[in-house]
Amino acid sequence: MRITGLGHAGMFIETVGGNIICDPVLGPSFFGSWFPFPDNRGLDWERFGREADFLYISHRHRDHFDPKLLERYISKDIEVLLPEYPIDDLERDIRALGFENITYAPAGEIIQRGELKIMITPLRAPSDGPIGDSSLSVDDGTGSMLNQNDSHPLDLDTLLHFGKPDAYFTQVSGAIWWPMVYDLPLDAKQNFAQLKRDSQNKRAMYYIDKVDAPHVFPMAGPPMFLRDDLFDFNGLGRNGESIFTDQKQFLAHMKELSPQYDGQLFVPGTLVTVDGGEVTTEQTLYSEAELAHIFDEKWDYLEEQQASRQQEILDEEASRAEIIPPEEMLAAIKAWWEPLLKKSRTIRLGVGGNVRFRIGELDMVVDFPRAKVREYAGEECVYWYTIPADLVSTNIRDHEIDWSNSIFLSMQFQVGRSGKFNEFLTTFLKCLSVDRIEYVENWYQEQTDQNEDAEIGDWVVQRRCPHLRADLTKTGKVDENGVLTCSMHDWKWDLKTGSCLSTSGHPIRATKAEDVAEELLEPAS
Repeated sequence: MRITGLGHAGMFIETVGGNIICDPVLGPSFFGSWFPFPDNRGLDWERFGREADFLYISHRHRDHFDPKLLERYISKDIEVLLPEYPIDDLERDIRALGFENITYAPAGEIIQRGELKIMITPLRAPSDGPIGDSSLSVDDGTGSMLNQNDSHPLDLDTLLHFGKPDAYFTQVSGAIWWPMVYDLPLDAKQNFAQLKRDSQNKRAMYYIDKVDAPHVFPMAGPPMFLRDDLFDFNGLGRNGESIFTDQKQFLAHMKELSPQYDGQLFVPGTLVTVDGGEVTTEQTLYSEAELAHIFDEKWDYLEEQQASRQQEILDEEASRAEIIPPEEMLAAIKAWWEPLLKKSRTIRLGVGGNVRFRIGELDMVVDFPRAKVREYAGEECVYWYTIPADLVSTNIRDHEIDWSNSIFLSMQFQVGRSGKFNEFLTTFLKCLSVDRIEYVENWYQEQTDQNEDAEIGDWVVQRRCPHLRADLTKTGKVDENGVLTCSMHDWKWDLKTGSCLSTSGHPIRATKAEDVAEELLEPAS
């Protein structure tokens, strides 16, 4: 088995049963904001497209799904391996490009092509990518690998029943706009960015330790930001206010914490050969001197990239829609969003207040409790956004149903809030279709049925995490102050009160174990 890095989360897997091209992206993505780091334009894309037998797109985020690249390089006859998602947005996107040879991959089931075995493990929670993310397991008899990309699976037992991989590829860098675009002082951004990087590192190490593969390849980021207004957000930030740990930085972190694993650099052109448990790596696109320049003189490299790629940014900006006048924009959003708000009872209660949007000359408020969209009239708001009008106009033109997969990940906006992070608001803004809203409302209703308890430290706690239903006996840890942390996303709860310390809503059920024991000893009345 041979695995070639294509940049970001992309890879080309050559096996005895056929070749799989995974998440190929050239970009730029998200309104011209994200470029793969390092530059992957020097790869032989014609060859990869010509020799691929299978196409796997892990999820719909545009740093994994690049329609222009697929149209240019990938044959429409290729067999597409489609993750089993609850809604068919990804399938519709793929079919719209002309791909019809689709193999549905039931969750956790093995697809066999001769000696080649393939398994796709999808995730389906509202917080998983654009409602859905997935990982790919491959074994062809000569070697095995797990491509986890951005996914954060809760049920590792199901994932690993495929077998322990020889080579493990996983996300270590962030893919979020917090705290960079928030209305916060610089010192607060620096502090929150450090906490976020620590959380990302902790989560990555959790998976590395659980998967326990001997050879580990960090990937799926970081991006390059080559727009002038975003350039300082590269890496850890010009001023330490950013979250994007690079491959080399994470490898140093992993070596310090878990030196038993063989961590290797995986960038465009990295060729990984897996043969009978032996794993070797070579760089085919960049020399050692070039890699040293890219990672050790990063800002110089980024400035070179920025100077050479401005036309791509200008081309993207030229593709945007004409700005819609404020009255027409308000009417369009009102007609689009109000019917969805009326279907979103759980989300409306979860947001619990007004959200202000300043979009060019339009100043509007979304009243979640009353399911109304109207002009802003000085109401107190729990969140406030400032977004360029051309981005919103383009989303209206394209009827883009996921604003996290367009505007938010572009980082070309600003936001503030009066309290903690509100997951319900972010979920609404990625669910701007009837199918998505109905699915998410049903999903939230199902999460309320969490009757099983488990003992964690000195506490008896509901077994399933209120966030994404992770098994807290495996992912939870209670400190001496009675604060429970779930290692999946580093969310925290005060077990004395049951309140979530990380976001609004999502309370947890918890009792001191000694109190439960005393109740059991009390005689029946």
